[in-house]
Amino acid sequence: MILLMSVNPGFGGQAFIPSVLDKLRRVRERIDVSGRPIRLEIDGGVNETNIRKIAEAGADTFVSGSAIFGKDEYEGVIGKMRIELCLAGKGLP
Repeated sequence: MILLMSVNPGFGGQAFIPSVLDKLRRVRERIDVSGRPIRLEIDGGVNETNIRKIAEAGADTFVSGSAIFGKDEYEGVIGKMRIELCLAGKGLP
């Protein structure tokens, strides 16, 4: 597993750093070329509005804290994230 941080480590609730998408693409290319079964995880600022772009950039494992636990209805947020992953071709229907 390779983990990329998409916020400055240390504090919850930070916004996703968009430049990490380019890094995700580059790392995904290197993983694919290697032929090894390496998971690519992203941690920080992941929410229902950006998870599709993150998945399309190459992440296959997602850490989301404040976007879920900062809401009253966890199930609804997780459901929206799953829909976005399906639209990116990365989730289960």
